[in-house]
Amino acid sequence: MNQIAAIPAAISRSPATGQELARYTFEDAAQLETALARSDAAFRQWRDTGIAERVAVLRKMAEVLRANVEPMARMEAREMGMPVTQARGEINKCANLCEWYADNGPAMLEDEKTPIEGAYISYLPLGPVLAVMPWNFPTWQVMRGAVSIILGGNTYVLKHAPNVMGCAYQLQKAWRDAGLPEGVFEVLNVEPPLVSKAIADDRIASIAVTGSVGAGAAIASQAGAALKKCVLELGGSDAFIVLADADLDAAVKAAVASRFGNCGQVCIAAKRMILEESIAPAFTEKLLAAVKALKIGDPLADDTFVGPMARFDLREELDSQVQQAIADGATLLLGGHKLDGEGNYYAPTVLADVKPGNTAFKKEIFGPVASLIVARDAEHALELANDSEFGLSGAIWSADKARAQQMARRLVSGGVFINGFSASDPRVPIGGVKKSGFGRELSHFGLREFLNPQTVWIDRQ
Repeated sequence: MNQIAAIPAAISRSPATGQELARYTFEDAAQLETALARSDAAFRQWRDTGIAERVAVLRKMAEVLRANVEPMARMEAREMGMPVTQARGEINKCANLCEWYADNGPAMLEDEKTPIEGAYISYLPLGPVLAVMPWNFPTWQVMRGAVSIILGGNTYVLKHAPNVMGCAYQLQKAWRDAGLPEGVFEVLNVEPPLVSKAIADDRIASIAVTGSVGAGAAIASQAGAALKKCVLELGGSDAFIVLADADLDAAVKAAVASRFGNCGQVCIAAKRMILEESIAPAFTEKLLAAVKALKIGDPLADDTFVGPMARFDLREELDSQVQQAIADGATLLLGGHKLDGEGNYYAPTVLADVKPGNTAFKKEIFGPVASLIVARDAEHALELANDSEFGLSGAIWSADKARAQQMARRLVSGGVFINGFSASDPRVPIGGVKKSGFGRELSHFGLREFLNPQTVWIDRQ
């Protein structure tokens, strides 16, 4: 056996070709200790660094990201298969995020007055935050939490997915180039037992997780045993409700962008398309035409919309789910198979006649698969939407916005988008309910998740 190959390592492998791009030897307990010590020492300095200086780093980070859009986007395309045009948008979105918090964050960190004379609330940093992040948006998923965590005076310890360690290290370099002090943004490359060790370490103040329900539950259990707060953004099976009075052309366009962007590997996406009965045939016809027109290909090509799935095992799991959904009674209208040739490509797929109990209804399908579900009316559509263990986000399409707003209050989810599709934006919080997790990222809600709201009361008699 090749001695290098025998050394345990995180392997970066092109999902478009299967070629190994790089391997990053896993760090041992001593290296973990060094990283945690560095993060803790940095926290003791960073928490006392003025807000203006922290803001200056964010503004510089926005500049660094924009100057490096192309190499960072191409790294994502090479490591996990995101089409490079979509990856460019992701990096620019991260730059915008930095600027938004630079503009708006300082006011959120100011002491808050109370109705009591002499009493106020200060928002103070907690300490190093361990963030266990996924591969599907290798830069945005990290930055979505890191920017506010760092602005708040905490330090950030990233445990990224092993297949995107190249993205992790290039992001760390970007922070350094922006002037962030050493140790404020640390990267761990460790195996699960050392992740558990980090969770239990007294220097880690809290934990952020974006990932599967299983991973989130396991980490939350360990965090609970250590009496540490965690924020979980987990799986989703978002409902995309289309009522009879909806603009079908606009709804189809949004559904395709939401479901097939990033090869369907998106937490907040139109996974369950719930169609009012009278418009189901027309919507289905338009959707099929739009999906058939999608360009599948090399993620490094500018005209590609659907690239490969990020890993071979993920494609195998998806195909198994699709075949099970068909066995459960779904009708295959398009796709439903792995594409021949090299790479982890899967044919864009449309399943009809999906009903409660079907795998495509009850499970999260993480890939380019649209599941069509027919509802008798708006009330039935809402009932179907809520018949899920998940509650991350959702969408309602209707010309009657007032009715859609009333329905939104009854849709059990962390977000509802009316005549649009789910997306994350720094101006509003993102997070879920039920098995989609708890806590929020973005906006002032996300900023304050990792702060201590300290009550200060002067001269209380």
